Amino acid sequence: MTGLLLAVDGGNAKTDLAVLSAEGEVLAFVRGPGSSPHEHGVEGALDRIEALLGEALAVAGLDGGARPEIAIADLRLAGVDFPREVTVARERIERRGWARVVEVGNDTFALLRAGTDRGWGVAVVCGAGINCVGVGPDGRRAWFPALGEITGDWGGGYDLGKAAISAAARSEDGRGPRTSLERRVAAHFGAGSLLALAEAVHGGELRRRRFVELAPIVLAEAASDRVAAQLVDRLAAEIVALVRVALERIGPLGEPAEVLLGGGILRARDPLLLGAVNAGLAVLGVPLVTSVVDAPPVVGAALLALDRLGAPASARERLRRELQPDDRLAEVFHG
Repeated sequence: MTGLLLAVDGGNAKTDLAVLSAEGEVLAFVRGPGSSPHEHGVEGALDRIEALLGEALAVAGLDGGARPEIAIADLRLAGVDFPREVTVARERIERRGWARVVEVGNDTFALLRAGTDRGWGVAVVCGAGINCVGVGPDGRRAWFPALGEITGDWGGGYDLGKAAISAAARSEDGRGPRTSLERRVAAHFGAGSLLALAEAVHGGELRRRRFVELAPIVLAEAASDRVAAQLVDRLAAEIVALVRVALERIGPLGEPAEVLLGGGILRARDPLLLGAVNAGLAVLGVPLVTSVVDAPPVVGAALLALDRLGAPASARERLRRELQPDDRLAEVFHG
């Protein structure tokens, strides 16, 4: 099977889309707004991706006449968690005729593939939200629904920011310990107090999704503020718990597992957070190797498409060279 390949990483905050050749040449890369089906519905998410596909084909000079044939489309989407959701998304994409073969899965699998060529290991994404997958050497899989509180989840930038606001409010009115987050949180949103901030959120003037903006502040304050440090420790404990359960589900293992950490919060390599994660993993007593993955998840989706095609190692190496972890990628391909 030859022809063009389509790779998509559809996240909550942004969507990365690449069109590439069977030889691993990146013909176009575009970035757009988020395309999580949980956020926009399946059709709304696919409408966003289809618009980006048209943009990518134009960038590649392939938009004249009939749309070129795409052999394999691999889409890794945030919010596609249950098998039924995967089936529905695949069926809807196939109806749109984007490609001869369509593969769909959760975006955490893209991080796992981007981080290792072994084909197995454990991956944790910690960005706006948090999720984890594991794949064993025998193909066994571990996954988590990642639906928030209803599935027991806590972590990621949104939850960290929400916890920071709560701690800051309790500091202001005396119900909780004093914390520098009281000043930093209010100042970030231009509010005179946490009470004023709460009123703005309650009245709809400040959208809750902006809580994620507070994650870097929590990490920065954790070095000198006990309350912020406790929040970072809680996040680290959640990451360790996900890895522990994933390893149990895909084990026992005959060799050390790779634990791949990705998403904006983990890619920032905050020393306190990573130190706490590594300390927690060490207590598990399981041989493993931990690394932070800088490659964007769309690389994983593209590699999975190349794997499905049976492309040679040279194609995968070329892809990795051309899709480097660079926020200017979209500008480069547009320019």
